[in-house]
Amino acid sequence: MYPEYLVEPMRKELTNVGFQELKNAEDVDQAIKGEGTVLVVVNSVCGCAAANARPAARAAAAHEKHPDKLVTVFAGMEKEAVDQARNYMMPFPPSSPAMALFKDGKLVHMIERHQIEGRPAQMIADNLIGAFEQYC
Repeated sequence: MYPEYLVEPMRKELTNVGFQELKNAEDVDQAIKGEGTVLVVVNSVCGCAAANARPAARAAAAHEKHPDKLVTVFAGMEKEAVDQARNYMMPFPPSSPAMALFKDGKLVHMIERHQIEGRPAQMIADNLIGAFEQYC
């Protein structure tokens, strides 16, 4: 666990643009199950989250066509919520940061850490936007 004062600005990078924080397994279940589309961002304190993942998620969320719900869990903070989100992301291994798009409760698109590290935020955003165009 990280000190809250350290992660609060990182949380706000997503919540300030409309992402809802999920703090426990029940929150995750409610967000993912059911009809519609949801983007889940596994947030992290690492440099690639700061330089690539969060800026990409913000850019993609601003696109005209985007998921019905934008949610986030924070690796290293709310373990129960992160573990439950990762259960839905199977068979992909645990990864943070990561981004997963669900449609009607089913995983339809996944971006893992190795697809985030070293890539420009706009390239990652374009990947997400392509998935939004297809599934949302």
